[in-house]
Amino acid sequence: MSSPSLQEFVSRTGAKSRITFGDVRRLQRDVLPDGISGREEAELLLRLDGQVTRADEAWADWLVAAITDFVVWGERPTGAVESEAALWLKSLLNTTGVPTKAARRIAREIRREAEQVAEPLRSYIPEPDIPGGELAAVPARFEAGALSLTA
Repeated sequence: MSSPSLQEFVSRTGAKSRITFGDVRRLQRDVLPDGISGREEAELLLRLDGQVTRADEAWADWLVAAITDFVVWGERPTGAVESEAALWLKSLLNTTGVPTKAARRIAREIRREAEQVAEPLRSYIPEPDIPGGELAAVPARFEAGALSLTA
């Protein structure tokens, strides 16, 4: 179950239709300091991503890392995304009909990090043929209050 503070964050941020760097820091520090703990929280955040029109790049970096960590390592079986979870996540990533840039990155990062990924998520967003493009971006993780890049 999500905390009221996450609900408040999503409502407030969605109402202004933008996410600033400060918003991302507050989310990471005050609202979800231990990351995403359940599907309801993941759903709220992914819906927010589809709702906002402007977001600091730190938002997508944090969201990709947080969703990937939850789906791959927080759900059971650990390290694998089975059929039911793949269906759940694919439907969320495509909530608006067209996946956001962050949603495309999430699908790709999960495929890279998980030991096994079931359909339909495995083939959801094909890898581009162009080396370097969007996939070259390394997701950022927030640790101990500081932004650090992870490989």
